[in-house]
Amino acid sequence: MRILIVSRVDDEGALRYAKELGTALSGSHTVLWEGSTAARLGLPGTGLGEAAADLAVVVGGDGSVLYAVQGMKAQVPVLGINWGEVGFLAELEPADAPGFLEGLREGFPVERRMRIEIQLDGEKVGEALNEAVIVTSRPAKMLRFTVEVDGIPAERFRADGVLVSTPTGSTAYAMSAGGPIVDPGVEGILLVPLAPYLLSSRPVVVASERVLRITLESEKPAKLVLDGQLTRELAVGSVITVRRSASPALFLDVGRSFFDKVESKLRRL
Repeated sequence: MRILIVSRVDDEGALRYAKELGTALSGSHTVLWEGSTAARLGLPGTGLGEAAADLAVVVGGDGSVLYAVQGMKAQVPVLGINWGEVGFLAELEPADAPGFLEGLREGFPVERRMRIEIQLDGEKVGEALNEAVIVTSRPAKMLRFTVEVDGIPAERFRADGVLVSTPTGSTAYAMSAGGPIVDPGVEGILLVPLAPYLLSSRPVVVASERVLRITLESEKPAKLVLDGQLTRELAVGSVITVRRSASPALFLDVGRSFFDKVESKLRRL
């Protein structure tokens, strides 16, 4: 089996661990190295978009997992090894990973996670596994939005920003902003106003088959950010369209319950 190893590159401990893991796995699997990880380790590497791998093993936190998913042209299953703060997208702890991966064979179970596709003024920007966020570029300045669902006006509000999340992203920024925790088995799209001016502007969840259209009415500078990885500048009248992506993210299913992770990683921090 071909395993691509991706490590966060700003942490020497993570890089050392990744190299040790690759050495341990080389006897039972073909080990490939993602380009930036390989450059830091002085090894030959391959780009995320070009790697022909059966599994991507990511050493890092949630940001590293999102980086890997964003960089893939065609999704391959991902297994995250937690080398971060919470690591909600990382299924294994470093001590458990070598033994688990050495015995792994083709045909392992895979979990599909819904992503959202985002267009800006009719042109595709990208896809997000966690969220798309529209935020002001100037602190203490509120933005005004209108929201349509399937072409029907649904809400108009002022806020510091607005966040559109997947169920996977419901335990990330959306949760911090007051949104609900959603089982990833429920495929819906979360709309969460950020610090809204009116108490009536509340988070909502809509069916994944619907299309959201968000128009920025303010002249204040703002940005669109996807999974913390991609950023686009917005202008007054910018229209952001959000729909379910046809290409879900893939994760190796280690058999751990979502609610067990909520209990251990969020409620016991």
